[in-house]
Amino acid sequence: MNSAHPDRKAKIKHELKEMLTLSLYLAFFFCALAIYDLLLLRQYNVEYWTIAFALINALVITKVIMIGEYAKLGRRHEDKALLVSAVWKAFVFGLLVFAFHVVEELIKRLIHGSDVRSIVVFCVFVPLFAWREFRRVMGEESFVDLVFGSRHKGDRNIPPGVKAPRPE
Repeated sequence: MNSAHPDRKAKIKHELKEMLTLSLYLAFFFCALAIYDLLLLRQYNVEYWTIAFALINALVITKVIMIGEYAKLGRRHEDKALLVSAVWKAFVFGLLVFAFHVVEELIKRLIHGSDVRSIVVFCVFVPLFAWREFRRVMGEESFVDLVFGSRHKGDRNIPPGVKAPRPE
């Protein structure tokens, strides 16, 4: 058995987890916008396909982000404050998504017209990359313990057998 095989499985598992997390985050915002449009423009008979297109856009933009991360885009200010790093990455990845969007729009316009929402994508990216920067700086395990686990599960400074102090 090849020793690189388990590493490949772990990498695939990690990438799928990243893709699922990003897709769910983006789908939440894009579907919220689609539902807002449906409720706002209800009198104009807007079709419910907009939610399906929001989900598809979330998947496409997720893949664009992952390609950008693979190409190591947006790492210029990682050594600065988290807010600076997150806003910089939101800007860089916003430009990347905009570039893909322009290509997509050119193709769509050959077939039929559609609208542009790049500013919304930028606004969605700021908290997304802030969250991802927190995770990068804190480390995967500490971040997961803090967000999804118990408060004291990740506290490595407490000796074994000593109970962690309870929050008041």
